[in-house]
Amino acid sequence: MVENFRNQDRYESVGRNVDRKEGMSKVTGQAKYVDDLNFEGMIYGRTIRSEIPRGKIKAIHLEFDTEGFTIVDYRDIPGKNLIALIQDDQPCLVESEINHADEPILLLAHPEKEKLLEAKVRIETISEIPVLDPLQSGKIFKEILISKGDIEAGFGLADRIVEGEYRTGHQEHVYIEPNGMIAVPTPDGAITVYGSLQCPYYVHGALMVLLGVPETKVRVVQTETGGGFGGKEDYPSIIACHAALLALKSGRPTKIVYDRVEDMQATTRRHPAIVRHRTGVAADGTLLSMDVEVIMDGGAYCTLSPVVLSRGVIHATGPYRCDNVRIRGRVVHTNTPPNGAFRGFGAPQTLFASEVHLDRIAHTLGLDPIEIREKNAFRPGDVTATGQVLPEDTSALQVLREALKKSDYYNIRKKIGTQAKRGVGVALYWHGSGFTGAGEVKLASKATLELLPSGAKVRVASTEIGQGTRTMLAQIVAQTLGWSYDSIEVSPADTAVVPDSGPTVASRTCMIVGRLLQRCAEEMRFRIGNLTPKQYLEKHGPLEITKVYEKPPAIQWDDEHYRGDAYGTYGWGCNVVDLEWDAVTYEVKVKKVIAVFDIGKAIHPIFAAGQIEGGTAQAIGYALHEEVVMRNGRVANPQLTNYIIPTTMDTPPIEAVIVENSYRFGPFGAKGVGEMPMDGPAAAIVNALFAAGVDVREIPATPERIMEAVCYSR
Repeated sequence: MVENFRNQDRYESVGRNVDRKEGMSKVTGQAKYVDDLNFEGMIYGRTIRSEIPRGKIKAIHLEFDTEGFTIVDYRDIPGKNLIALIQDDQPCLVESEINHADEPILLLAHPEKEKLLEAKVRIETISEIPVLDPLQSGKIFKEILISKGDIEAGFGLADRIVEGEYRTGHQEHVYIEPNGMIAVPTPDGAITVYGSLQCPYYVHGALMVLLGVPETKVRVVQTETGGGFGGKEDYPSIIACHAALLALKSGRPTKIVYDRVEDMQATTRRHPAIVRHRTGVAADGTLLSMDVEVIMDGGAYCTLSPVVLSRGVIHATGPYRCDNVRIRGRVVHTNTPPNGAFRGFGAPQTLFASEVHLDRIAHTLGLDPIEIREKNAFRPGDVTATGQVLPEDTSALQVLREALKKSDYYNIRKKIGTQAKRGVGVALYWHGSGFTGAGEVKLASKATLELLPSGAKVRVASTEIGQGTRTMLAQIVAQTLGWSYDSIEVSPADTAVVPDSGPTVASRTCMIVGRLLQRCAEEMRFRIGNLTPKQYLEKHGPLEITKVYEKPPAIQWDDEHYRGDAYGTYGWGCNVVDLEWDAVTYEVKVKKVIAVFDIGKAIHPIFAAGQIEGGTAQAIGYALHEEVVMRNGRVANPQLTNYIIPTTMDTPPIEAVIVENSYRFGPFGAKGVGEMPMDGPAAAIVNALFAAGVDVREIPATPERIMEAVCYSR
């Protein structure tokens, strides 16, 4: 072991495909997911939900023998009846007013699952007329205006003004493991919650408010989590609160695990959006004026809608320079289940619209779609709509040209020629890494590195949800210390032992938390000097180093006026899609996707490529297959037999290409990667369809929509 620590420079971790920290436990079945856990005396919970989208509760009828059951309603809540998040508008349990179908009203628990499921509860209600169309909503959760230059002056200079409306639908997360929580009470009135989640401290904060207890009375432990994609950012707080109420009333551990139908009906999904563009352009394709309106459907409660809208409007211009810009965004209430975080966080909706609209502009002007992108793409030093001067790692043109080269774009187009039913499409895009504006400053994230006799232990609340967090953070620490990767341990995400490093969202874990740990490791290496960890501990005693987020000195943001540096830096991506569609069935077959990304530095290249490939496949589903059917405000297809996601048969070859332009404040130059692959494929697919003669402006581009577009154009 001494040899390991005295030859520090021989160990390289960053940029290598090291073994996944939890890989062996997962492949051998030793890893414990929430439904694998059992506690002595445990009972099972069930949620009784509304069946109408809007109305009032008249009466609740328990039509079963209640002996042996634990029954909870809003009157059993010791603290505040709300799910603490951005706005205090969502109750944990309905008191009288129902605002969406499948809203939680009553909780039941019993030691036997069969009896629990057999228990019949009849909710007598008075129905009211629901608001289901976001364009008819009179309640706004959040409005944002971004303004630059003088759009009317820009339109006055334009040779052409091109208008278009683009729509995106709901999308289900379809993580492999549905939502689940176990609440375990203690004799002193404290509660420990174990669960499948992304953000332990979100759950921790929600429980404190609901139960009316100090932070010392609540502990949240992440179990192994089978995927999240944003769907386990905010919603687990609701299940944790429900399980905790049942556990405290019964005095027994209580498990609530949703089946797939309940998960798809009741939990959050991607915000549907309507995006309207009015663009003034010169005859040579120069963008002179952009007027963009973004309308998002938030569902019945606010949840995370303001920050989803925020990212959406900031990205709404696409990665293009324009002197005159106005972006107006609003997210509104409807009587549908609340929408929340989903990979991309608002950007996929607005980037879809901007990229599809740009191809329509090129077509109107008789220009090549590549030519108009090259003319207008951001360069270093350009100024965004919020007034941010883009840094040297701005690489829109680089990823575009690399994608054209890797795809052999021009030769493919030449071969296709006028070949019917086949087309090739391009999408260029950007994605801000980390929280928007002053978000990271407000979070004030912390990370701790603890010295062990055999190495060091990472202590953060950032969660492993399949993307490789534990491995990647250990690589950064090992590389910085100059120690072996195997000498770095990673603590479980347990609020009793880890500081609040912020939520595992927004492409921030590597760039923000990884940088905090890099700083911890730099100080640890300095303080240890030439000693081994064991020698240092024997001589000086325990060593823990904690670092708190510090914003880069040049970053400035005005949240009131939405001006300044929206993000520390941006990732850049480009997709080229080759596809064909069937003139009989109107089905689309994607033949190949090229995905080029500048992510600063690939800490673990295979993991980064896996994120790109997985996100691209998910985006193909968003573009072509995944349609949430709503009937009277309720999901009508909450099963994987009728909510269609891409199978291996639907997923084309995906070539992931990583470009590395370092970000000076990221660990070893790294930016974010997790969300960006979701941003572009839908637009590239729709643009390829446009090249093949089909003008679709709403996704998913199902066979029915393609048939309608083809028939309408005739």
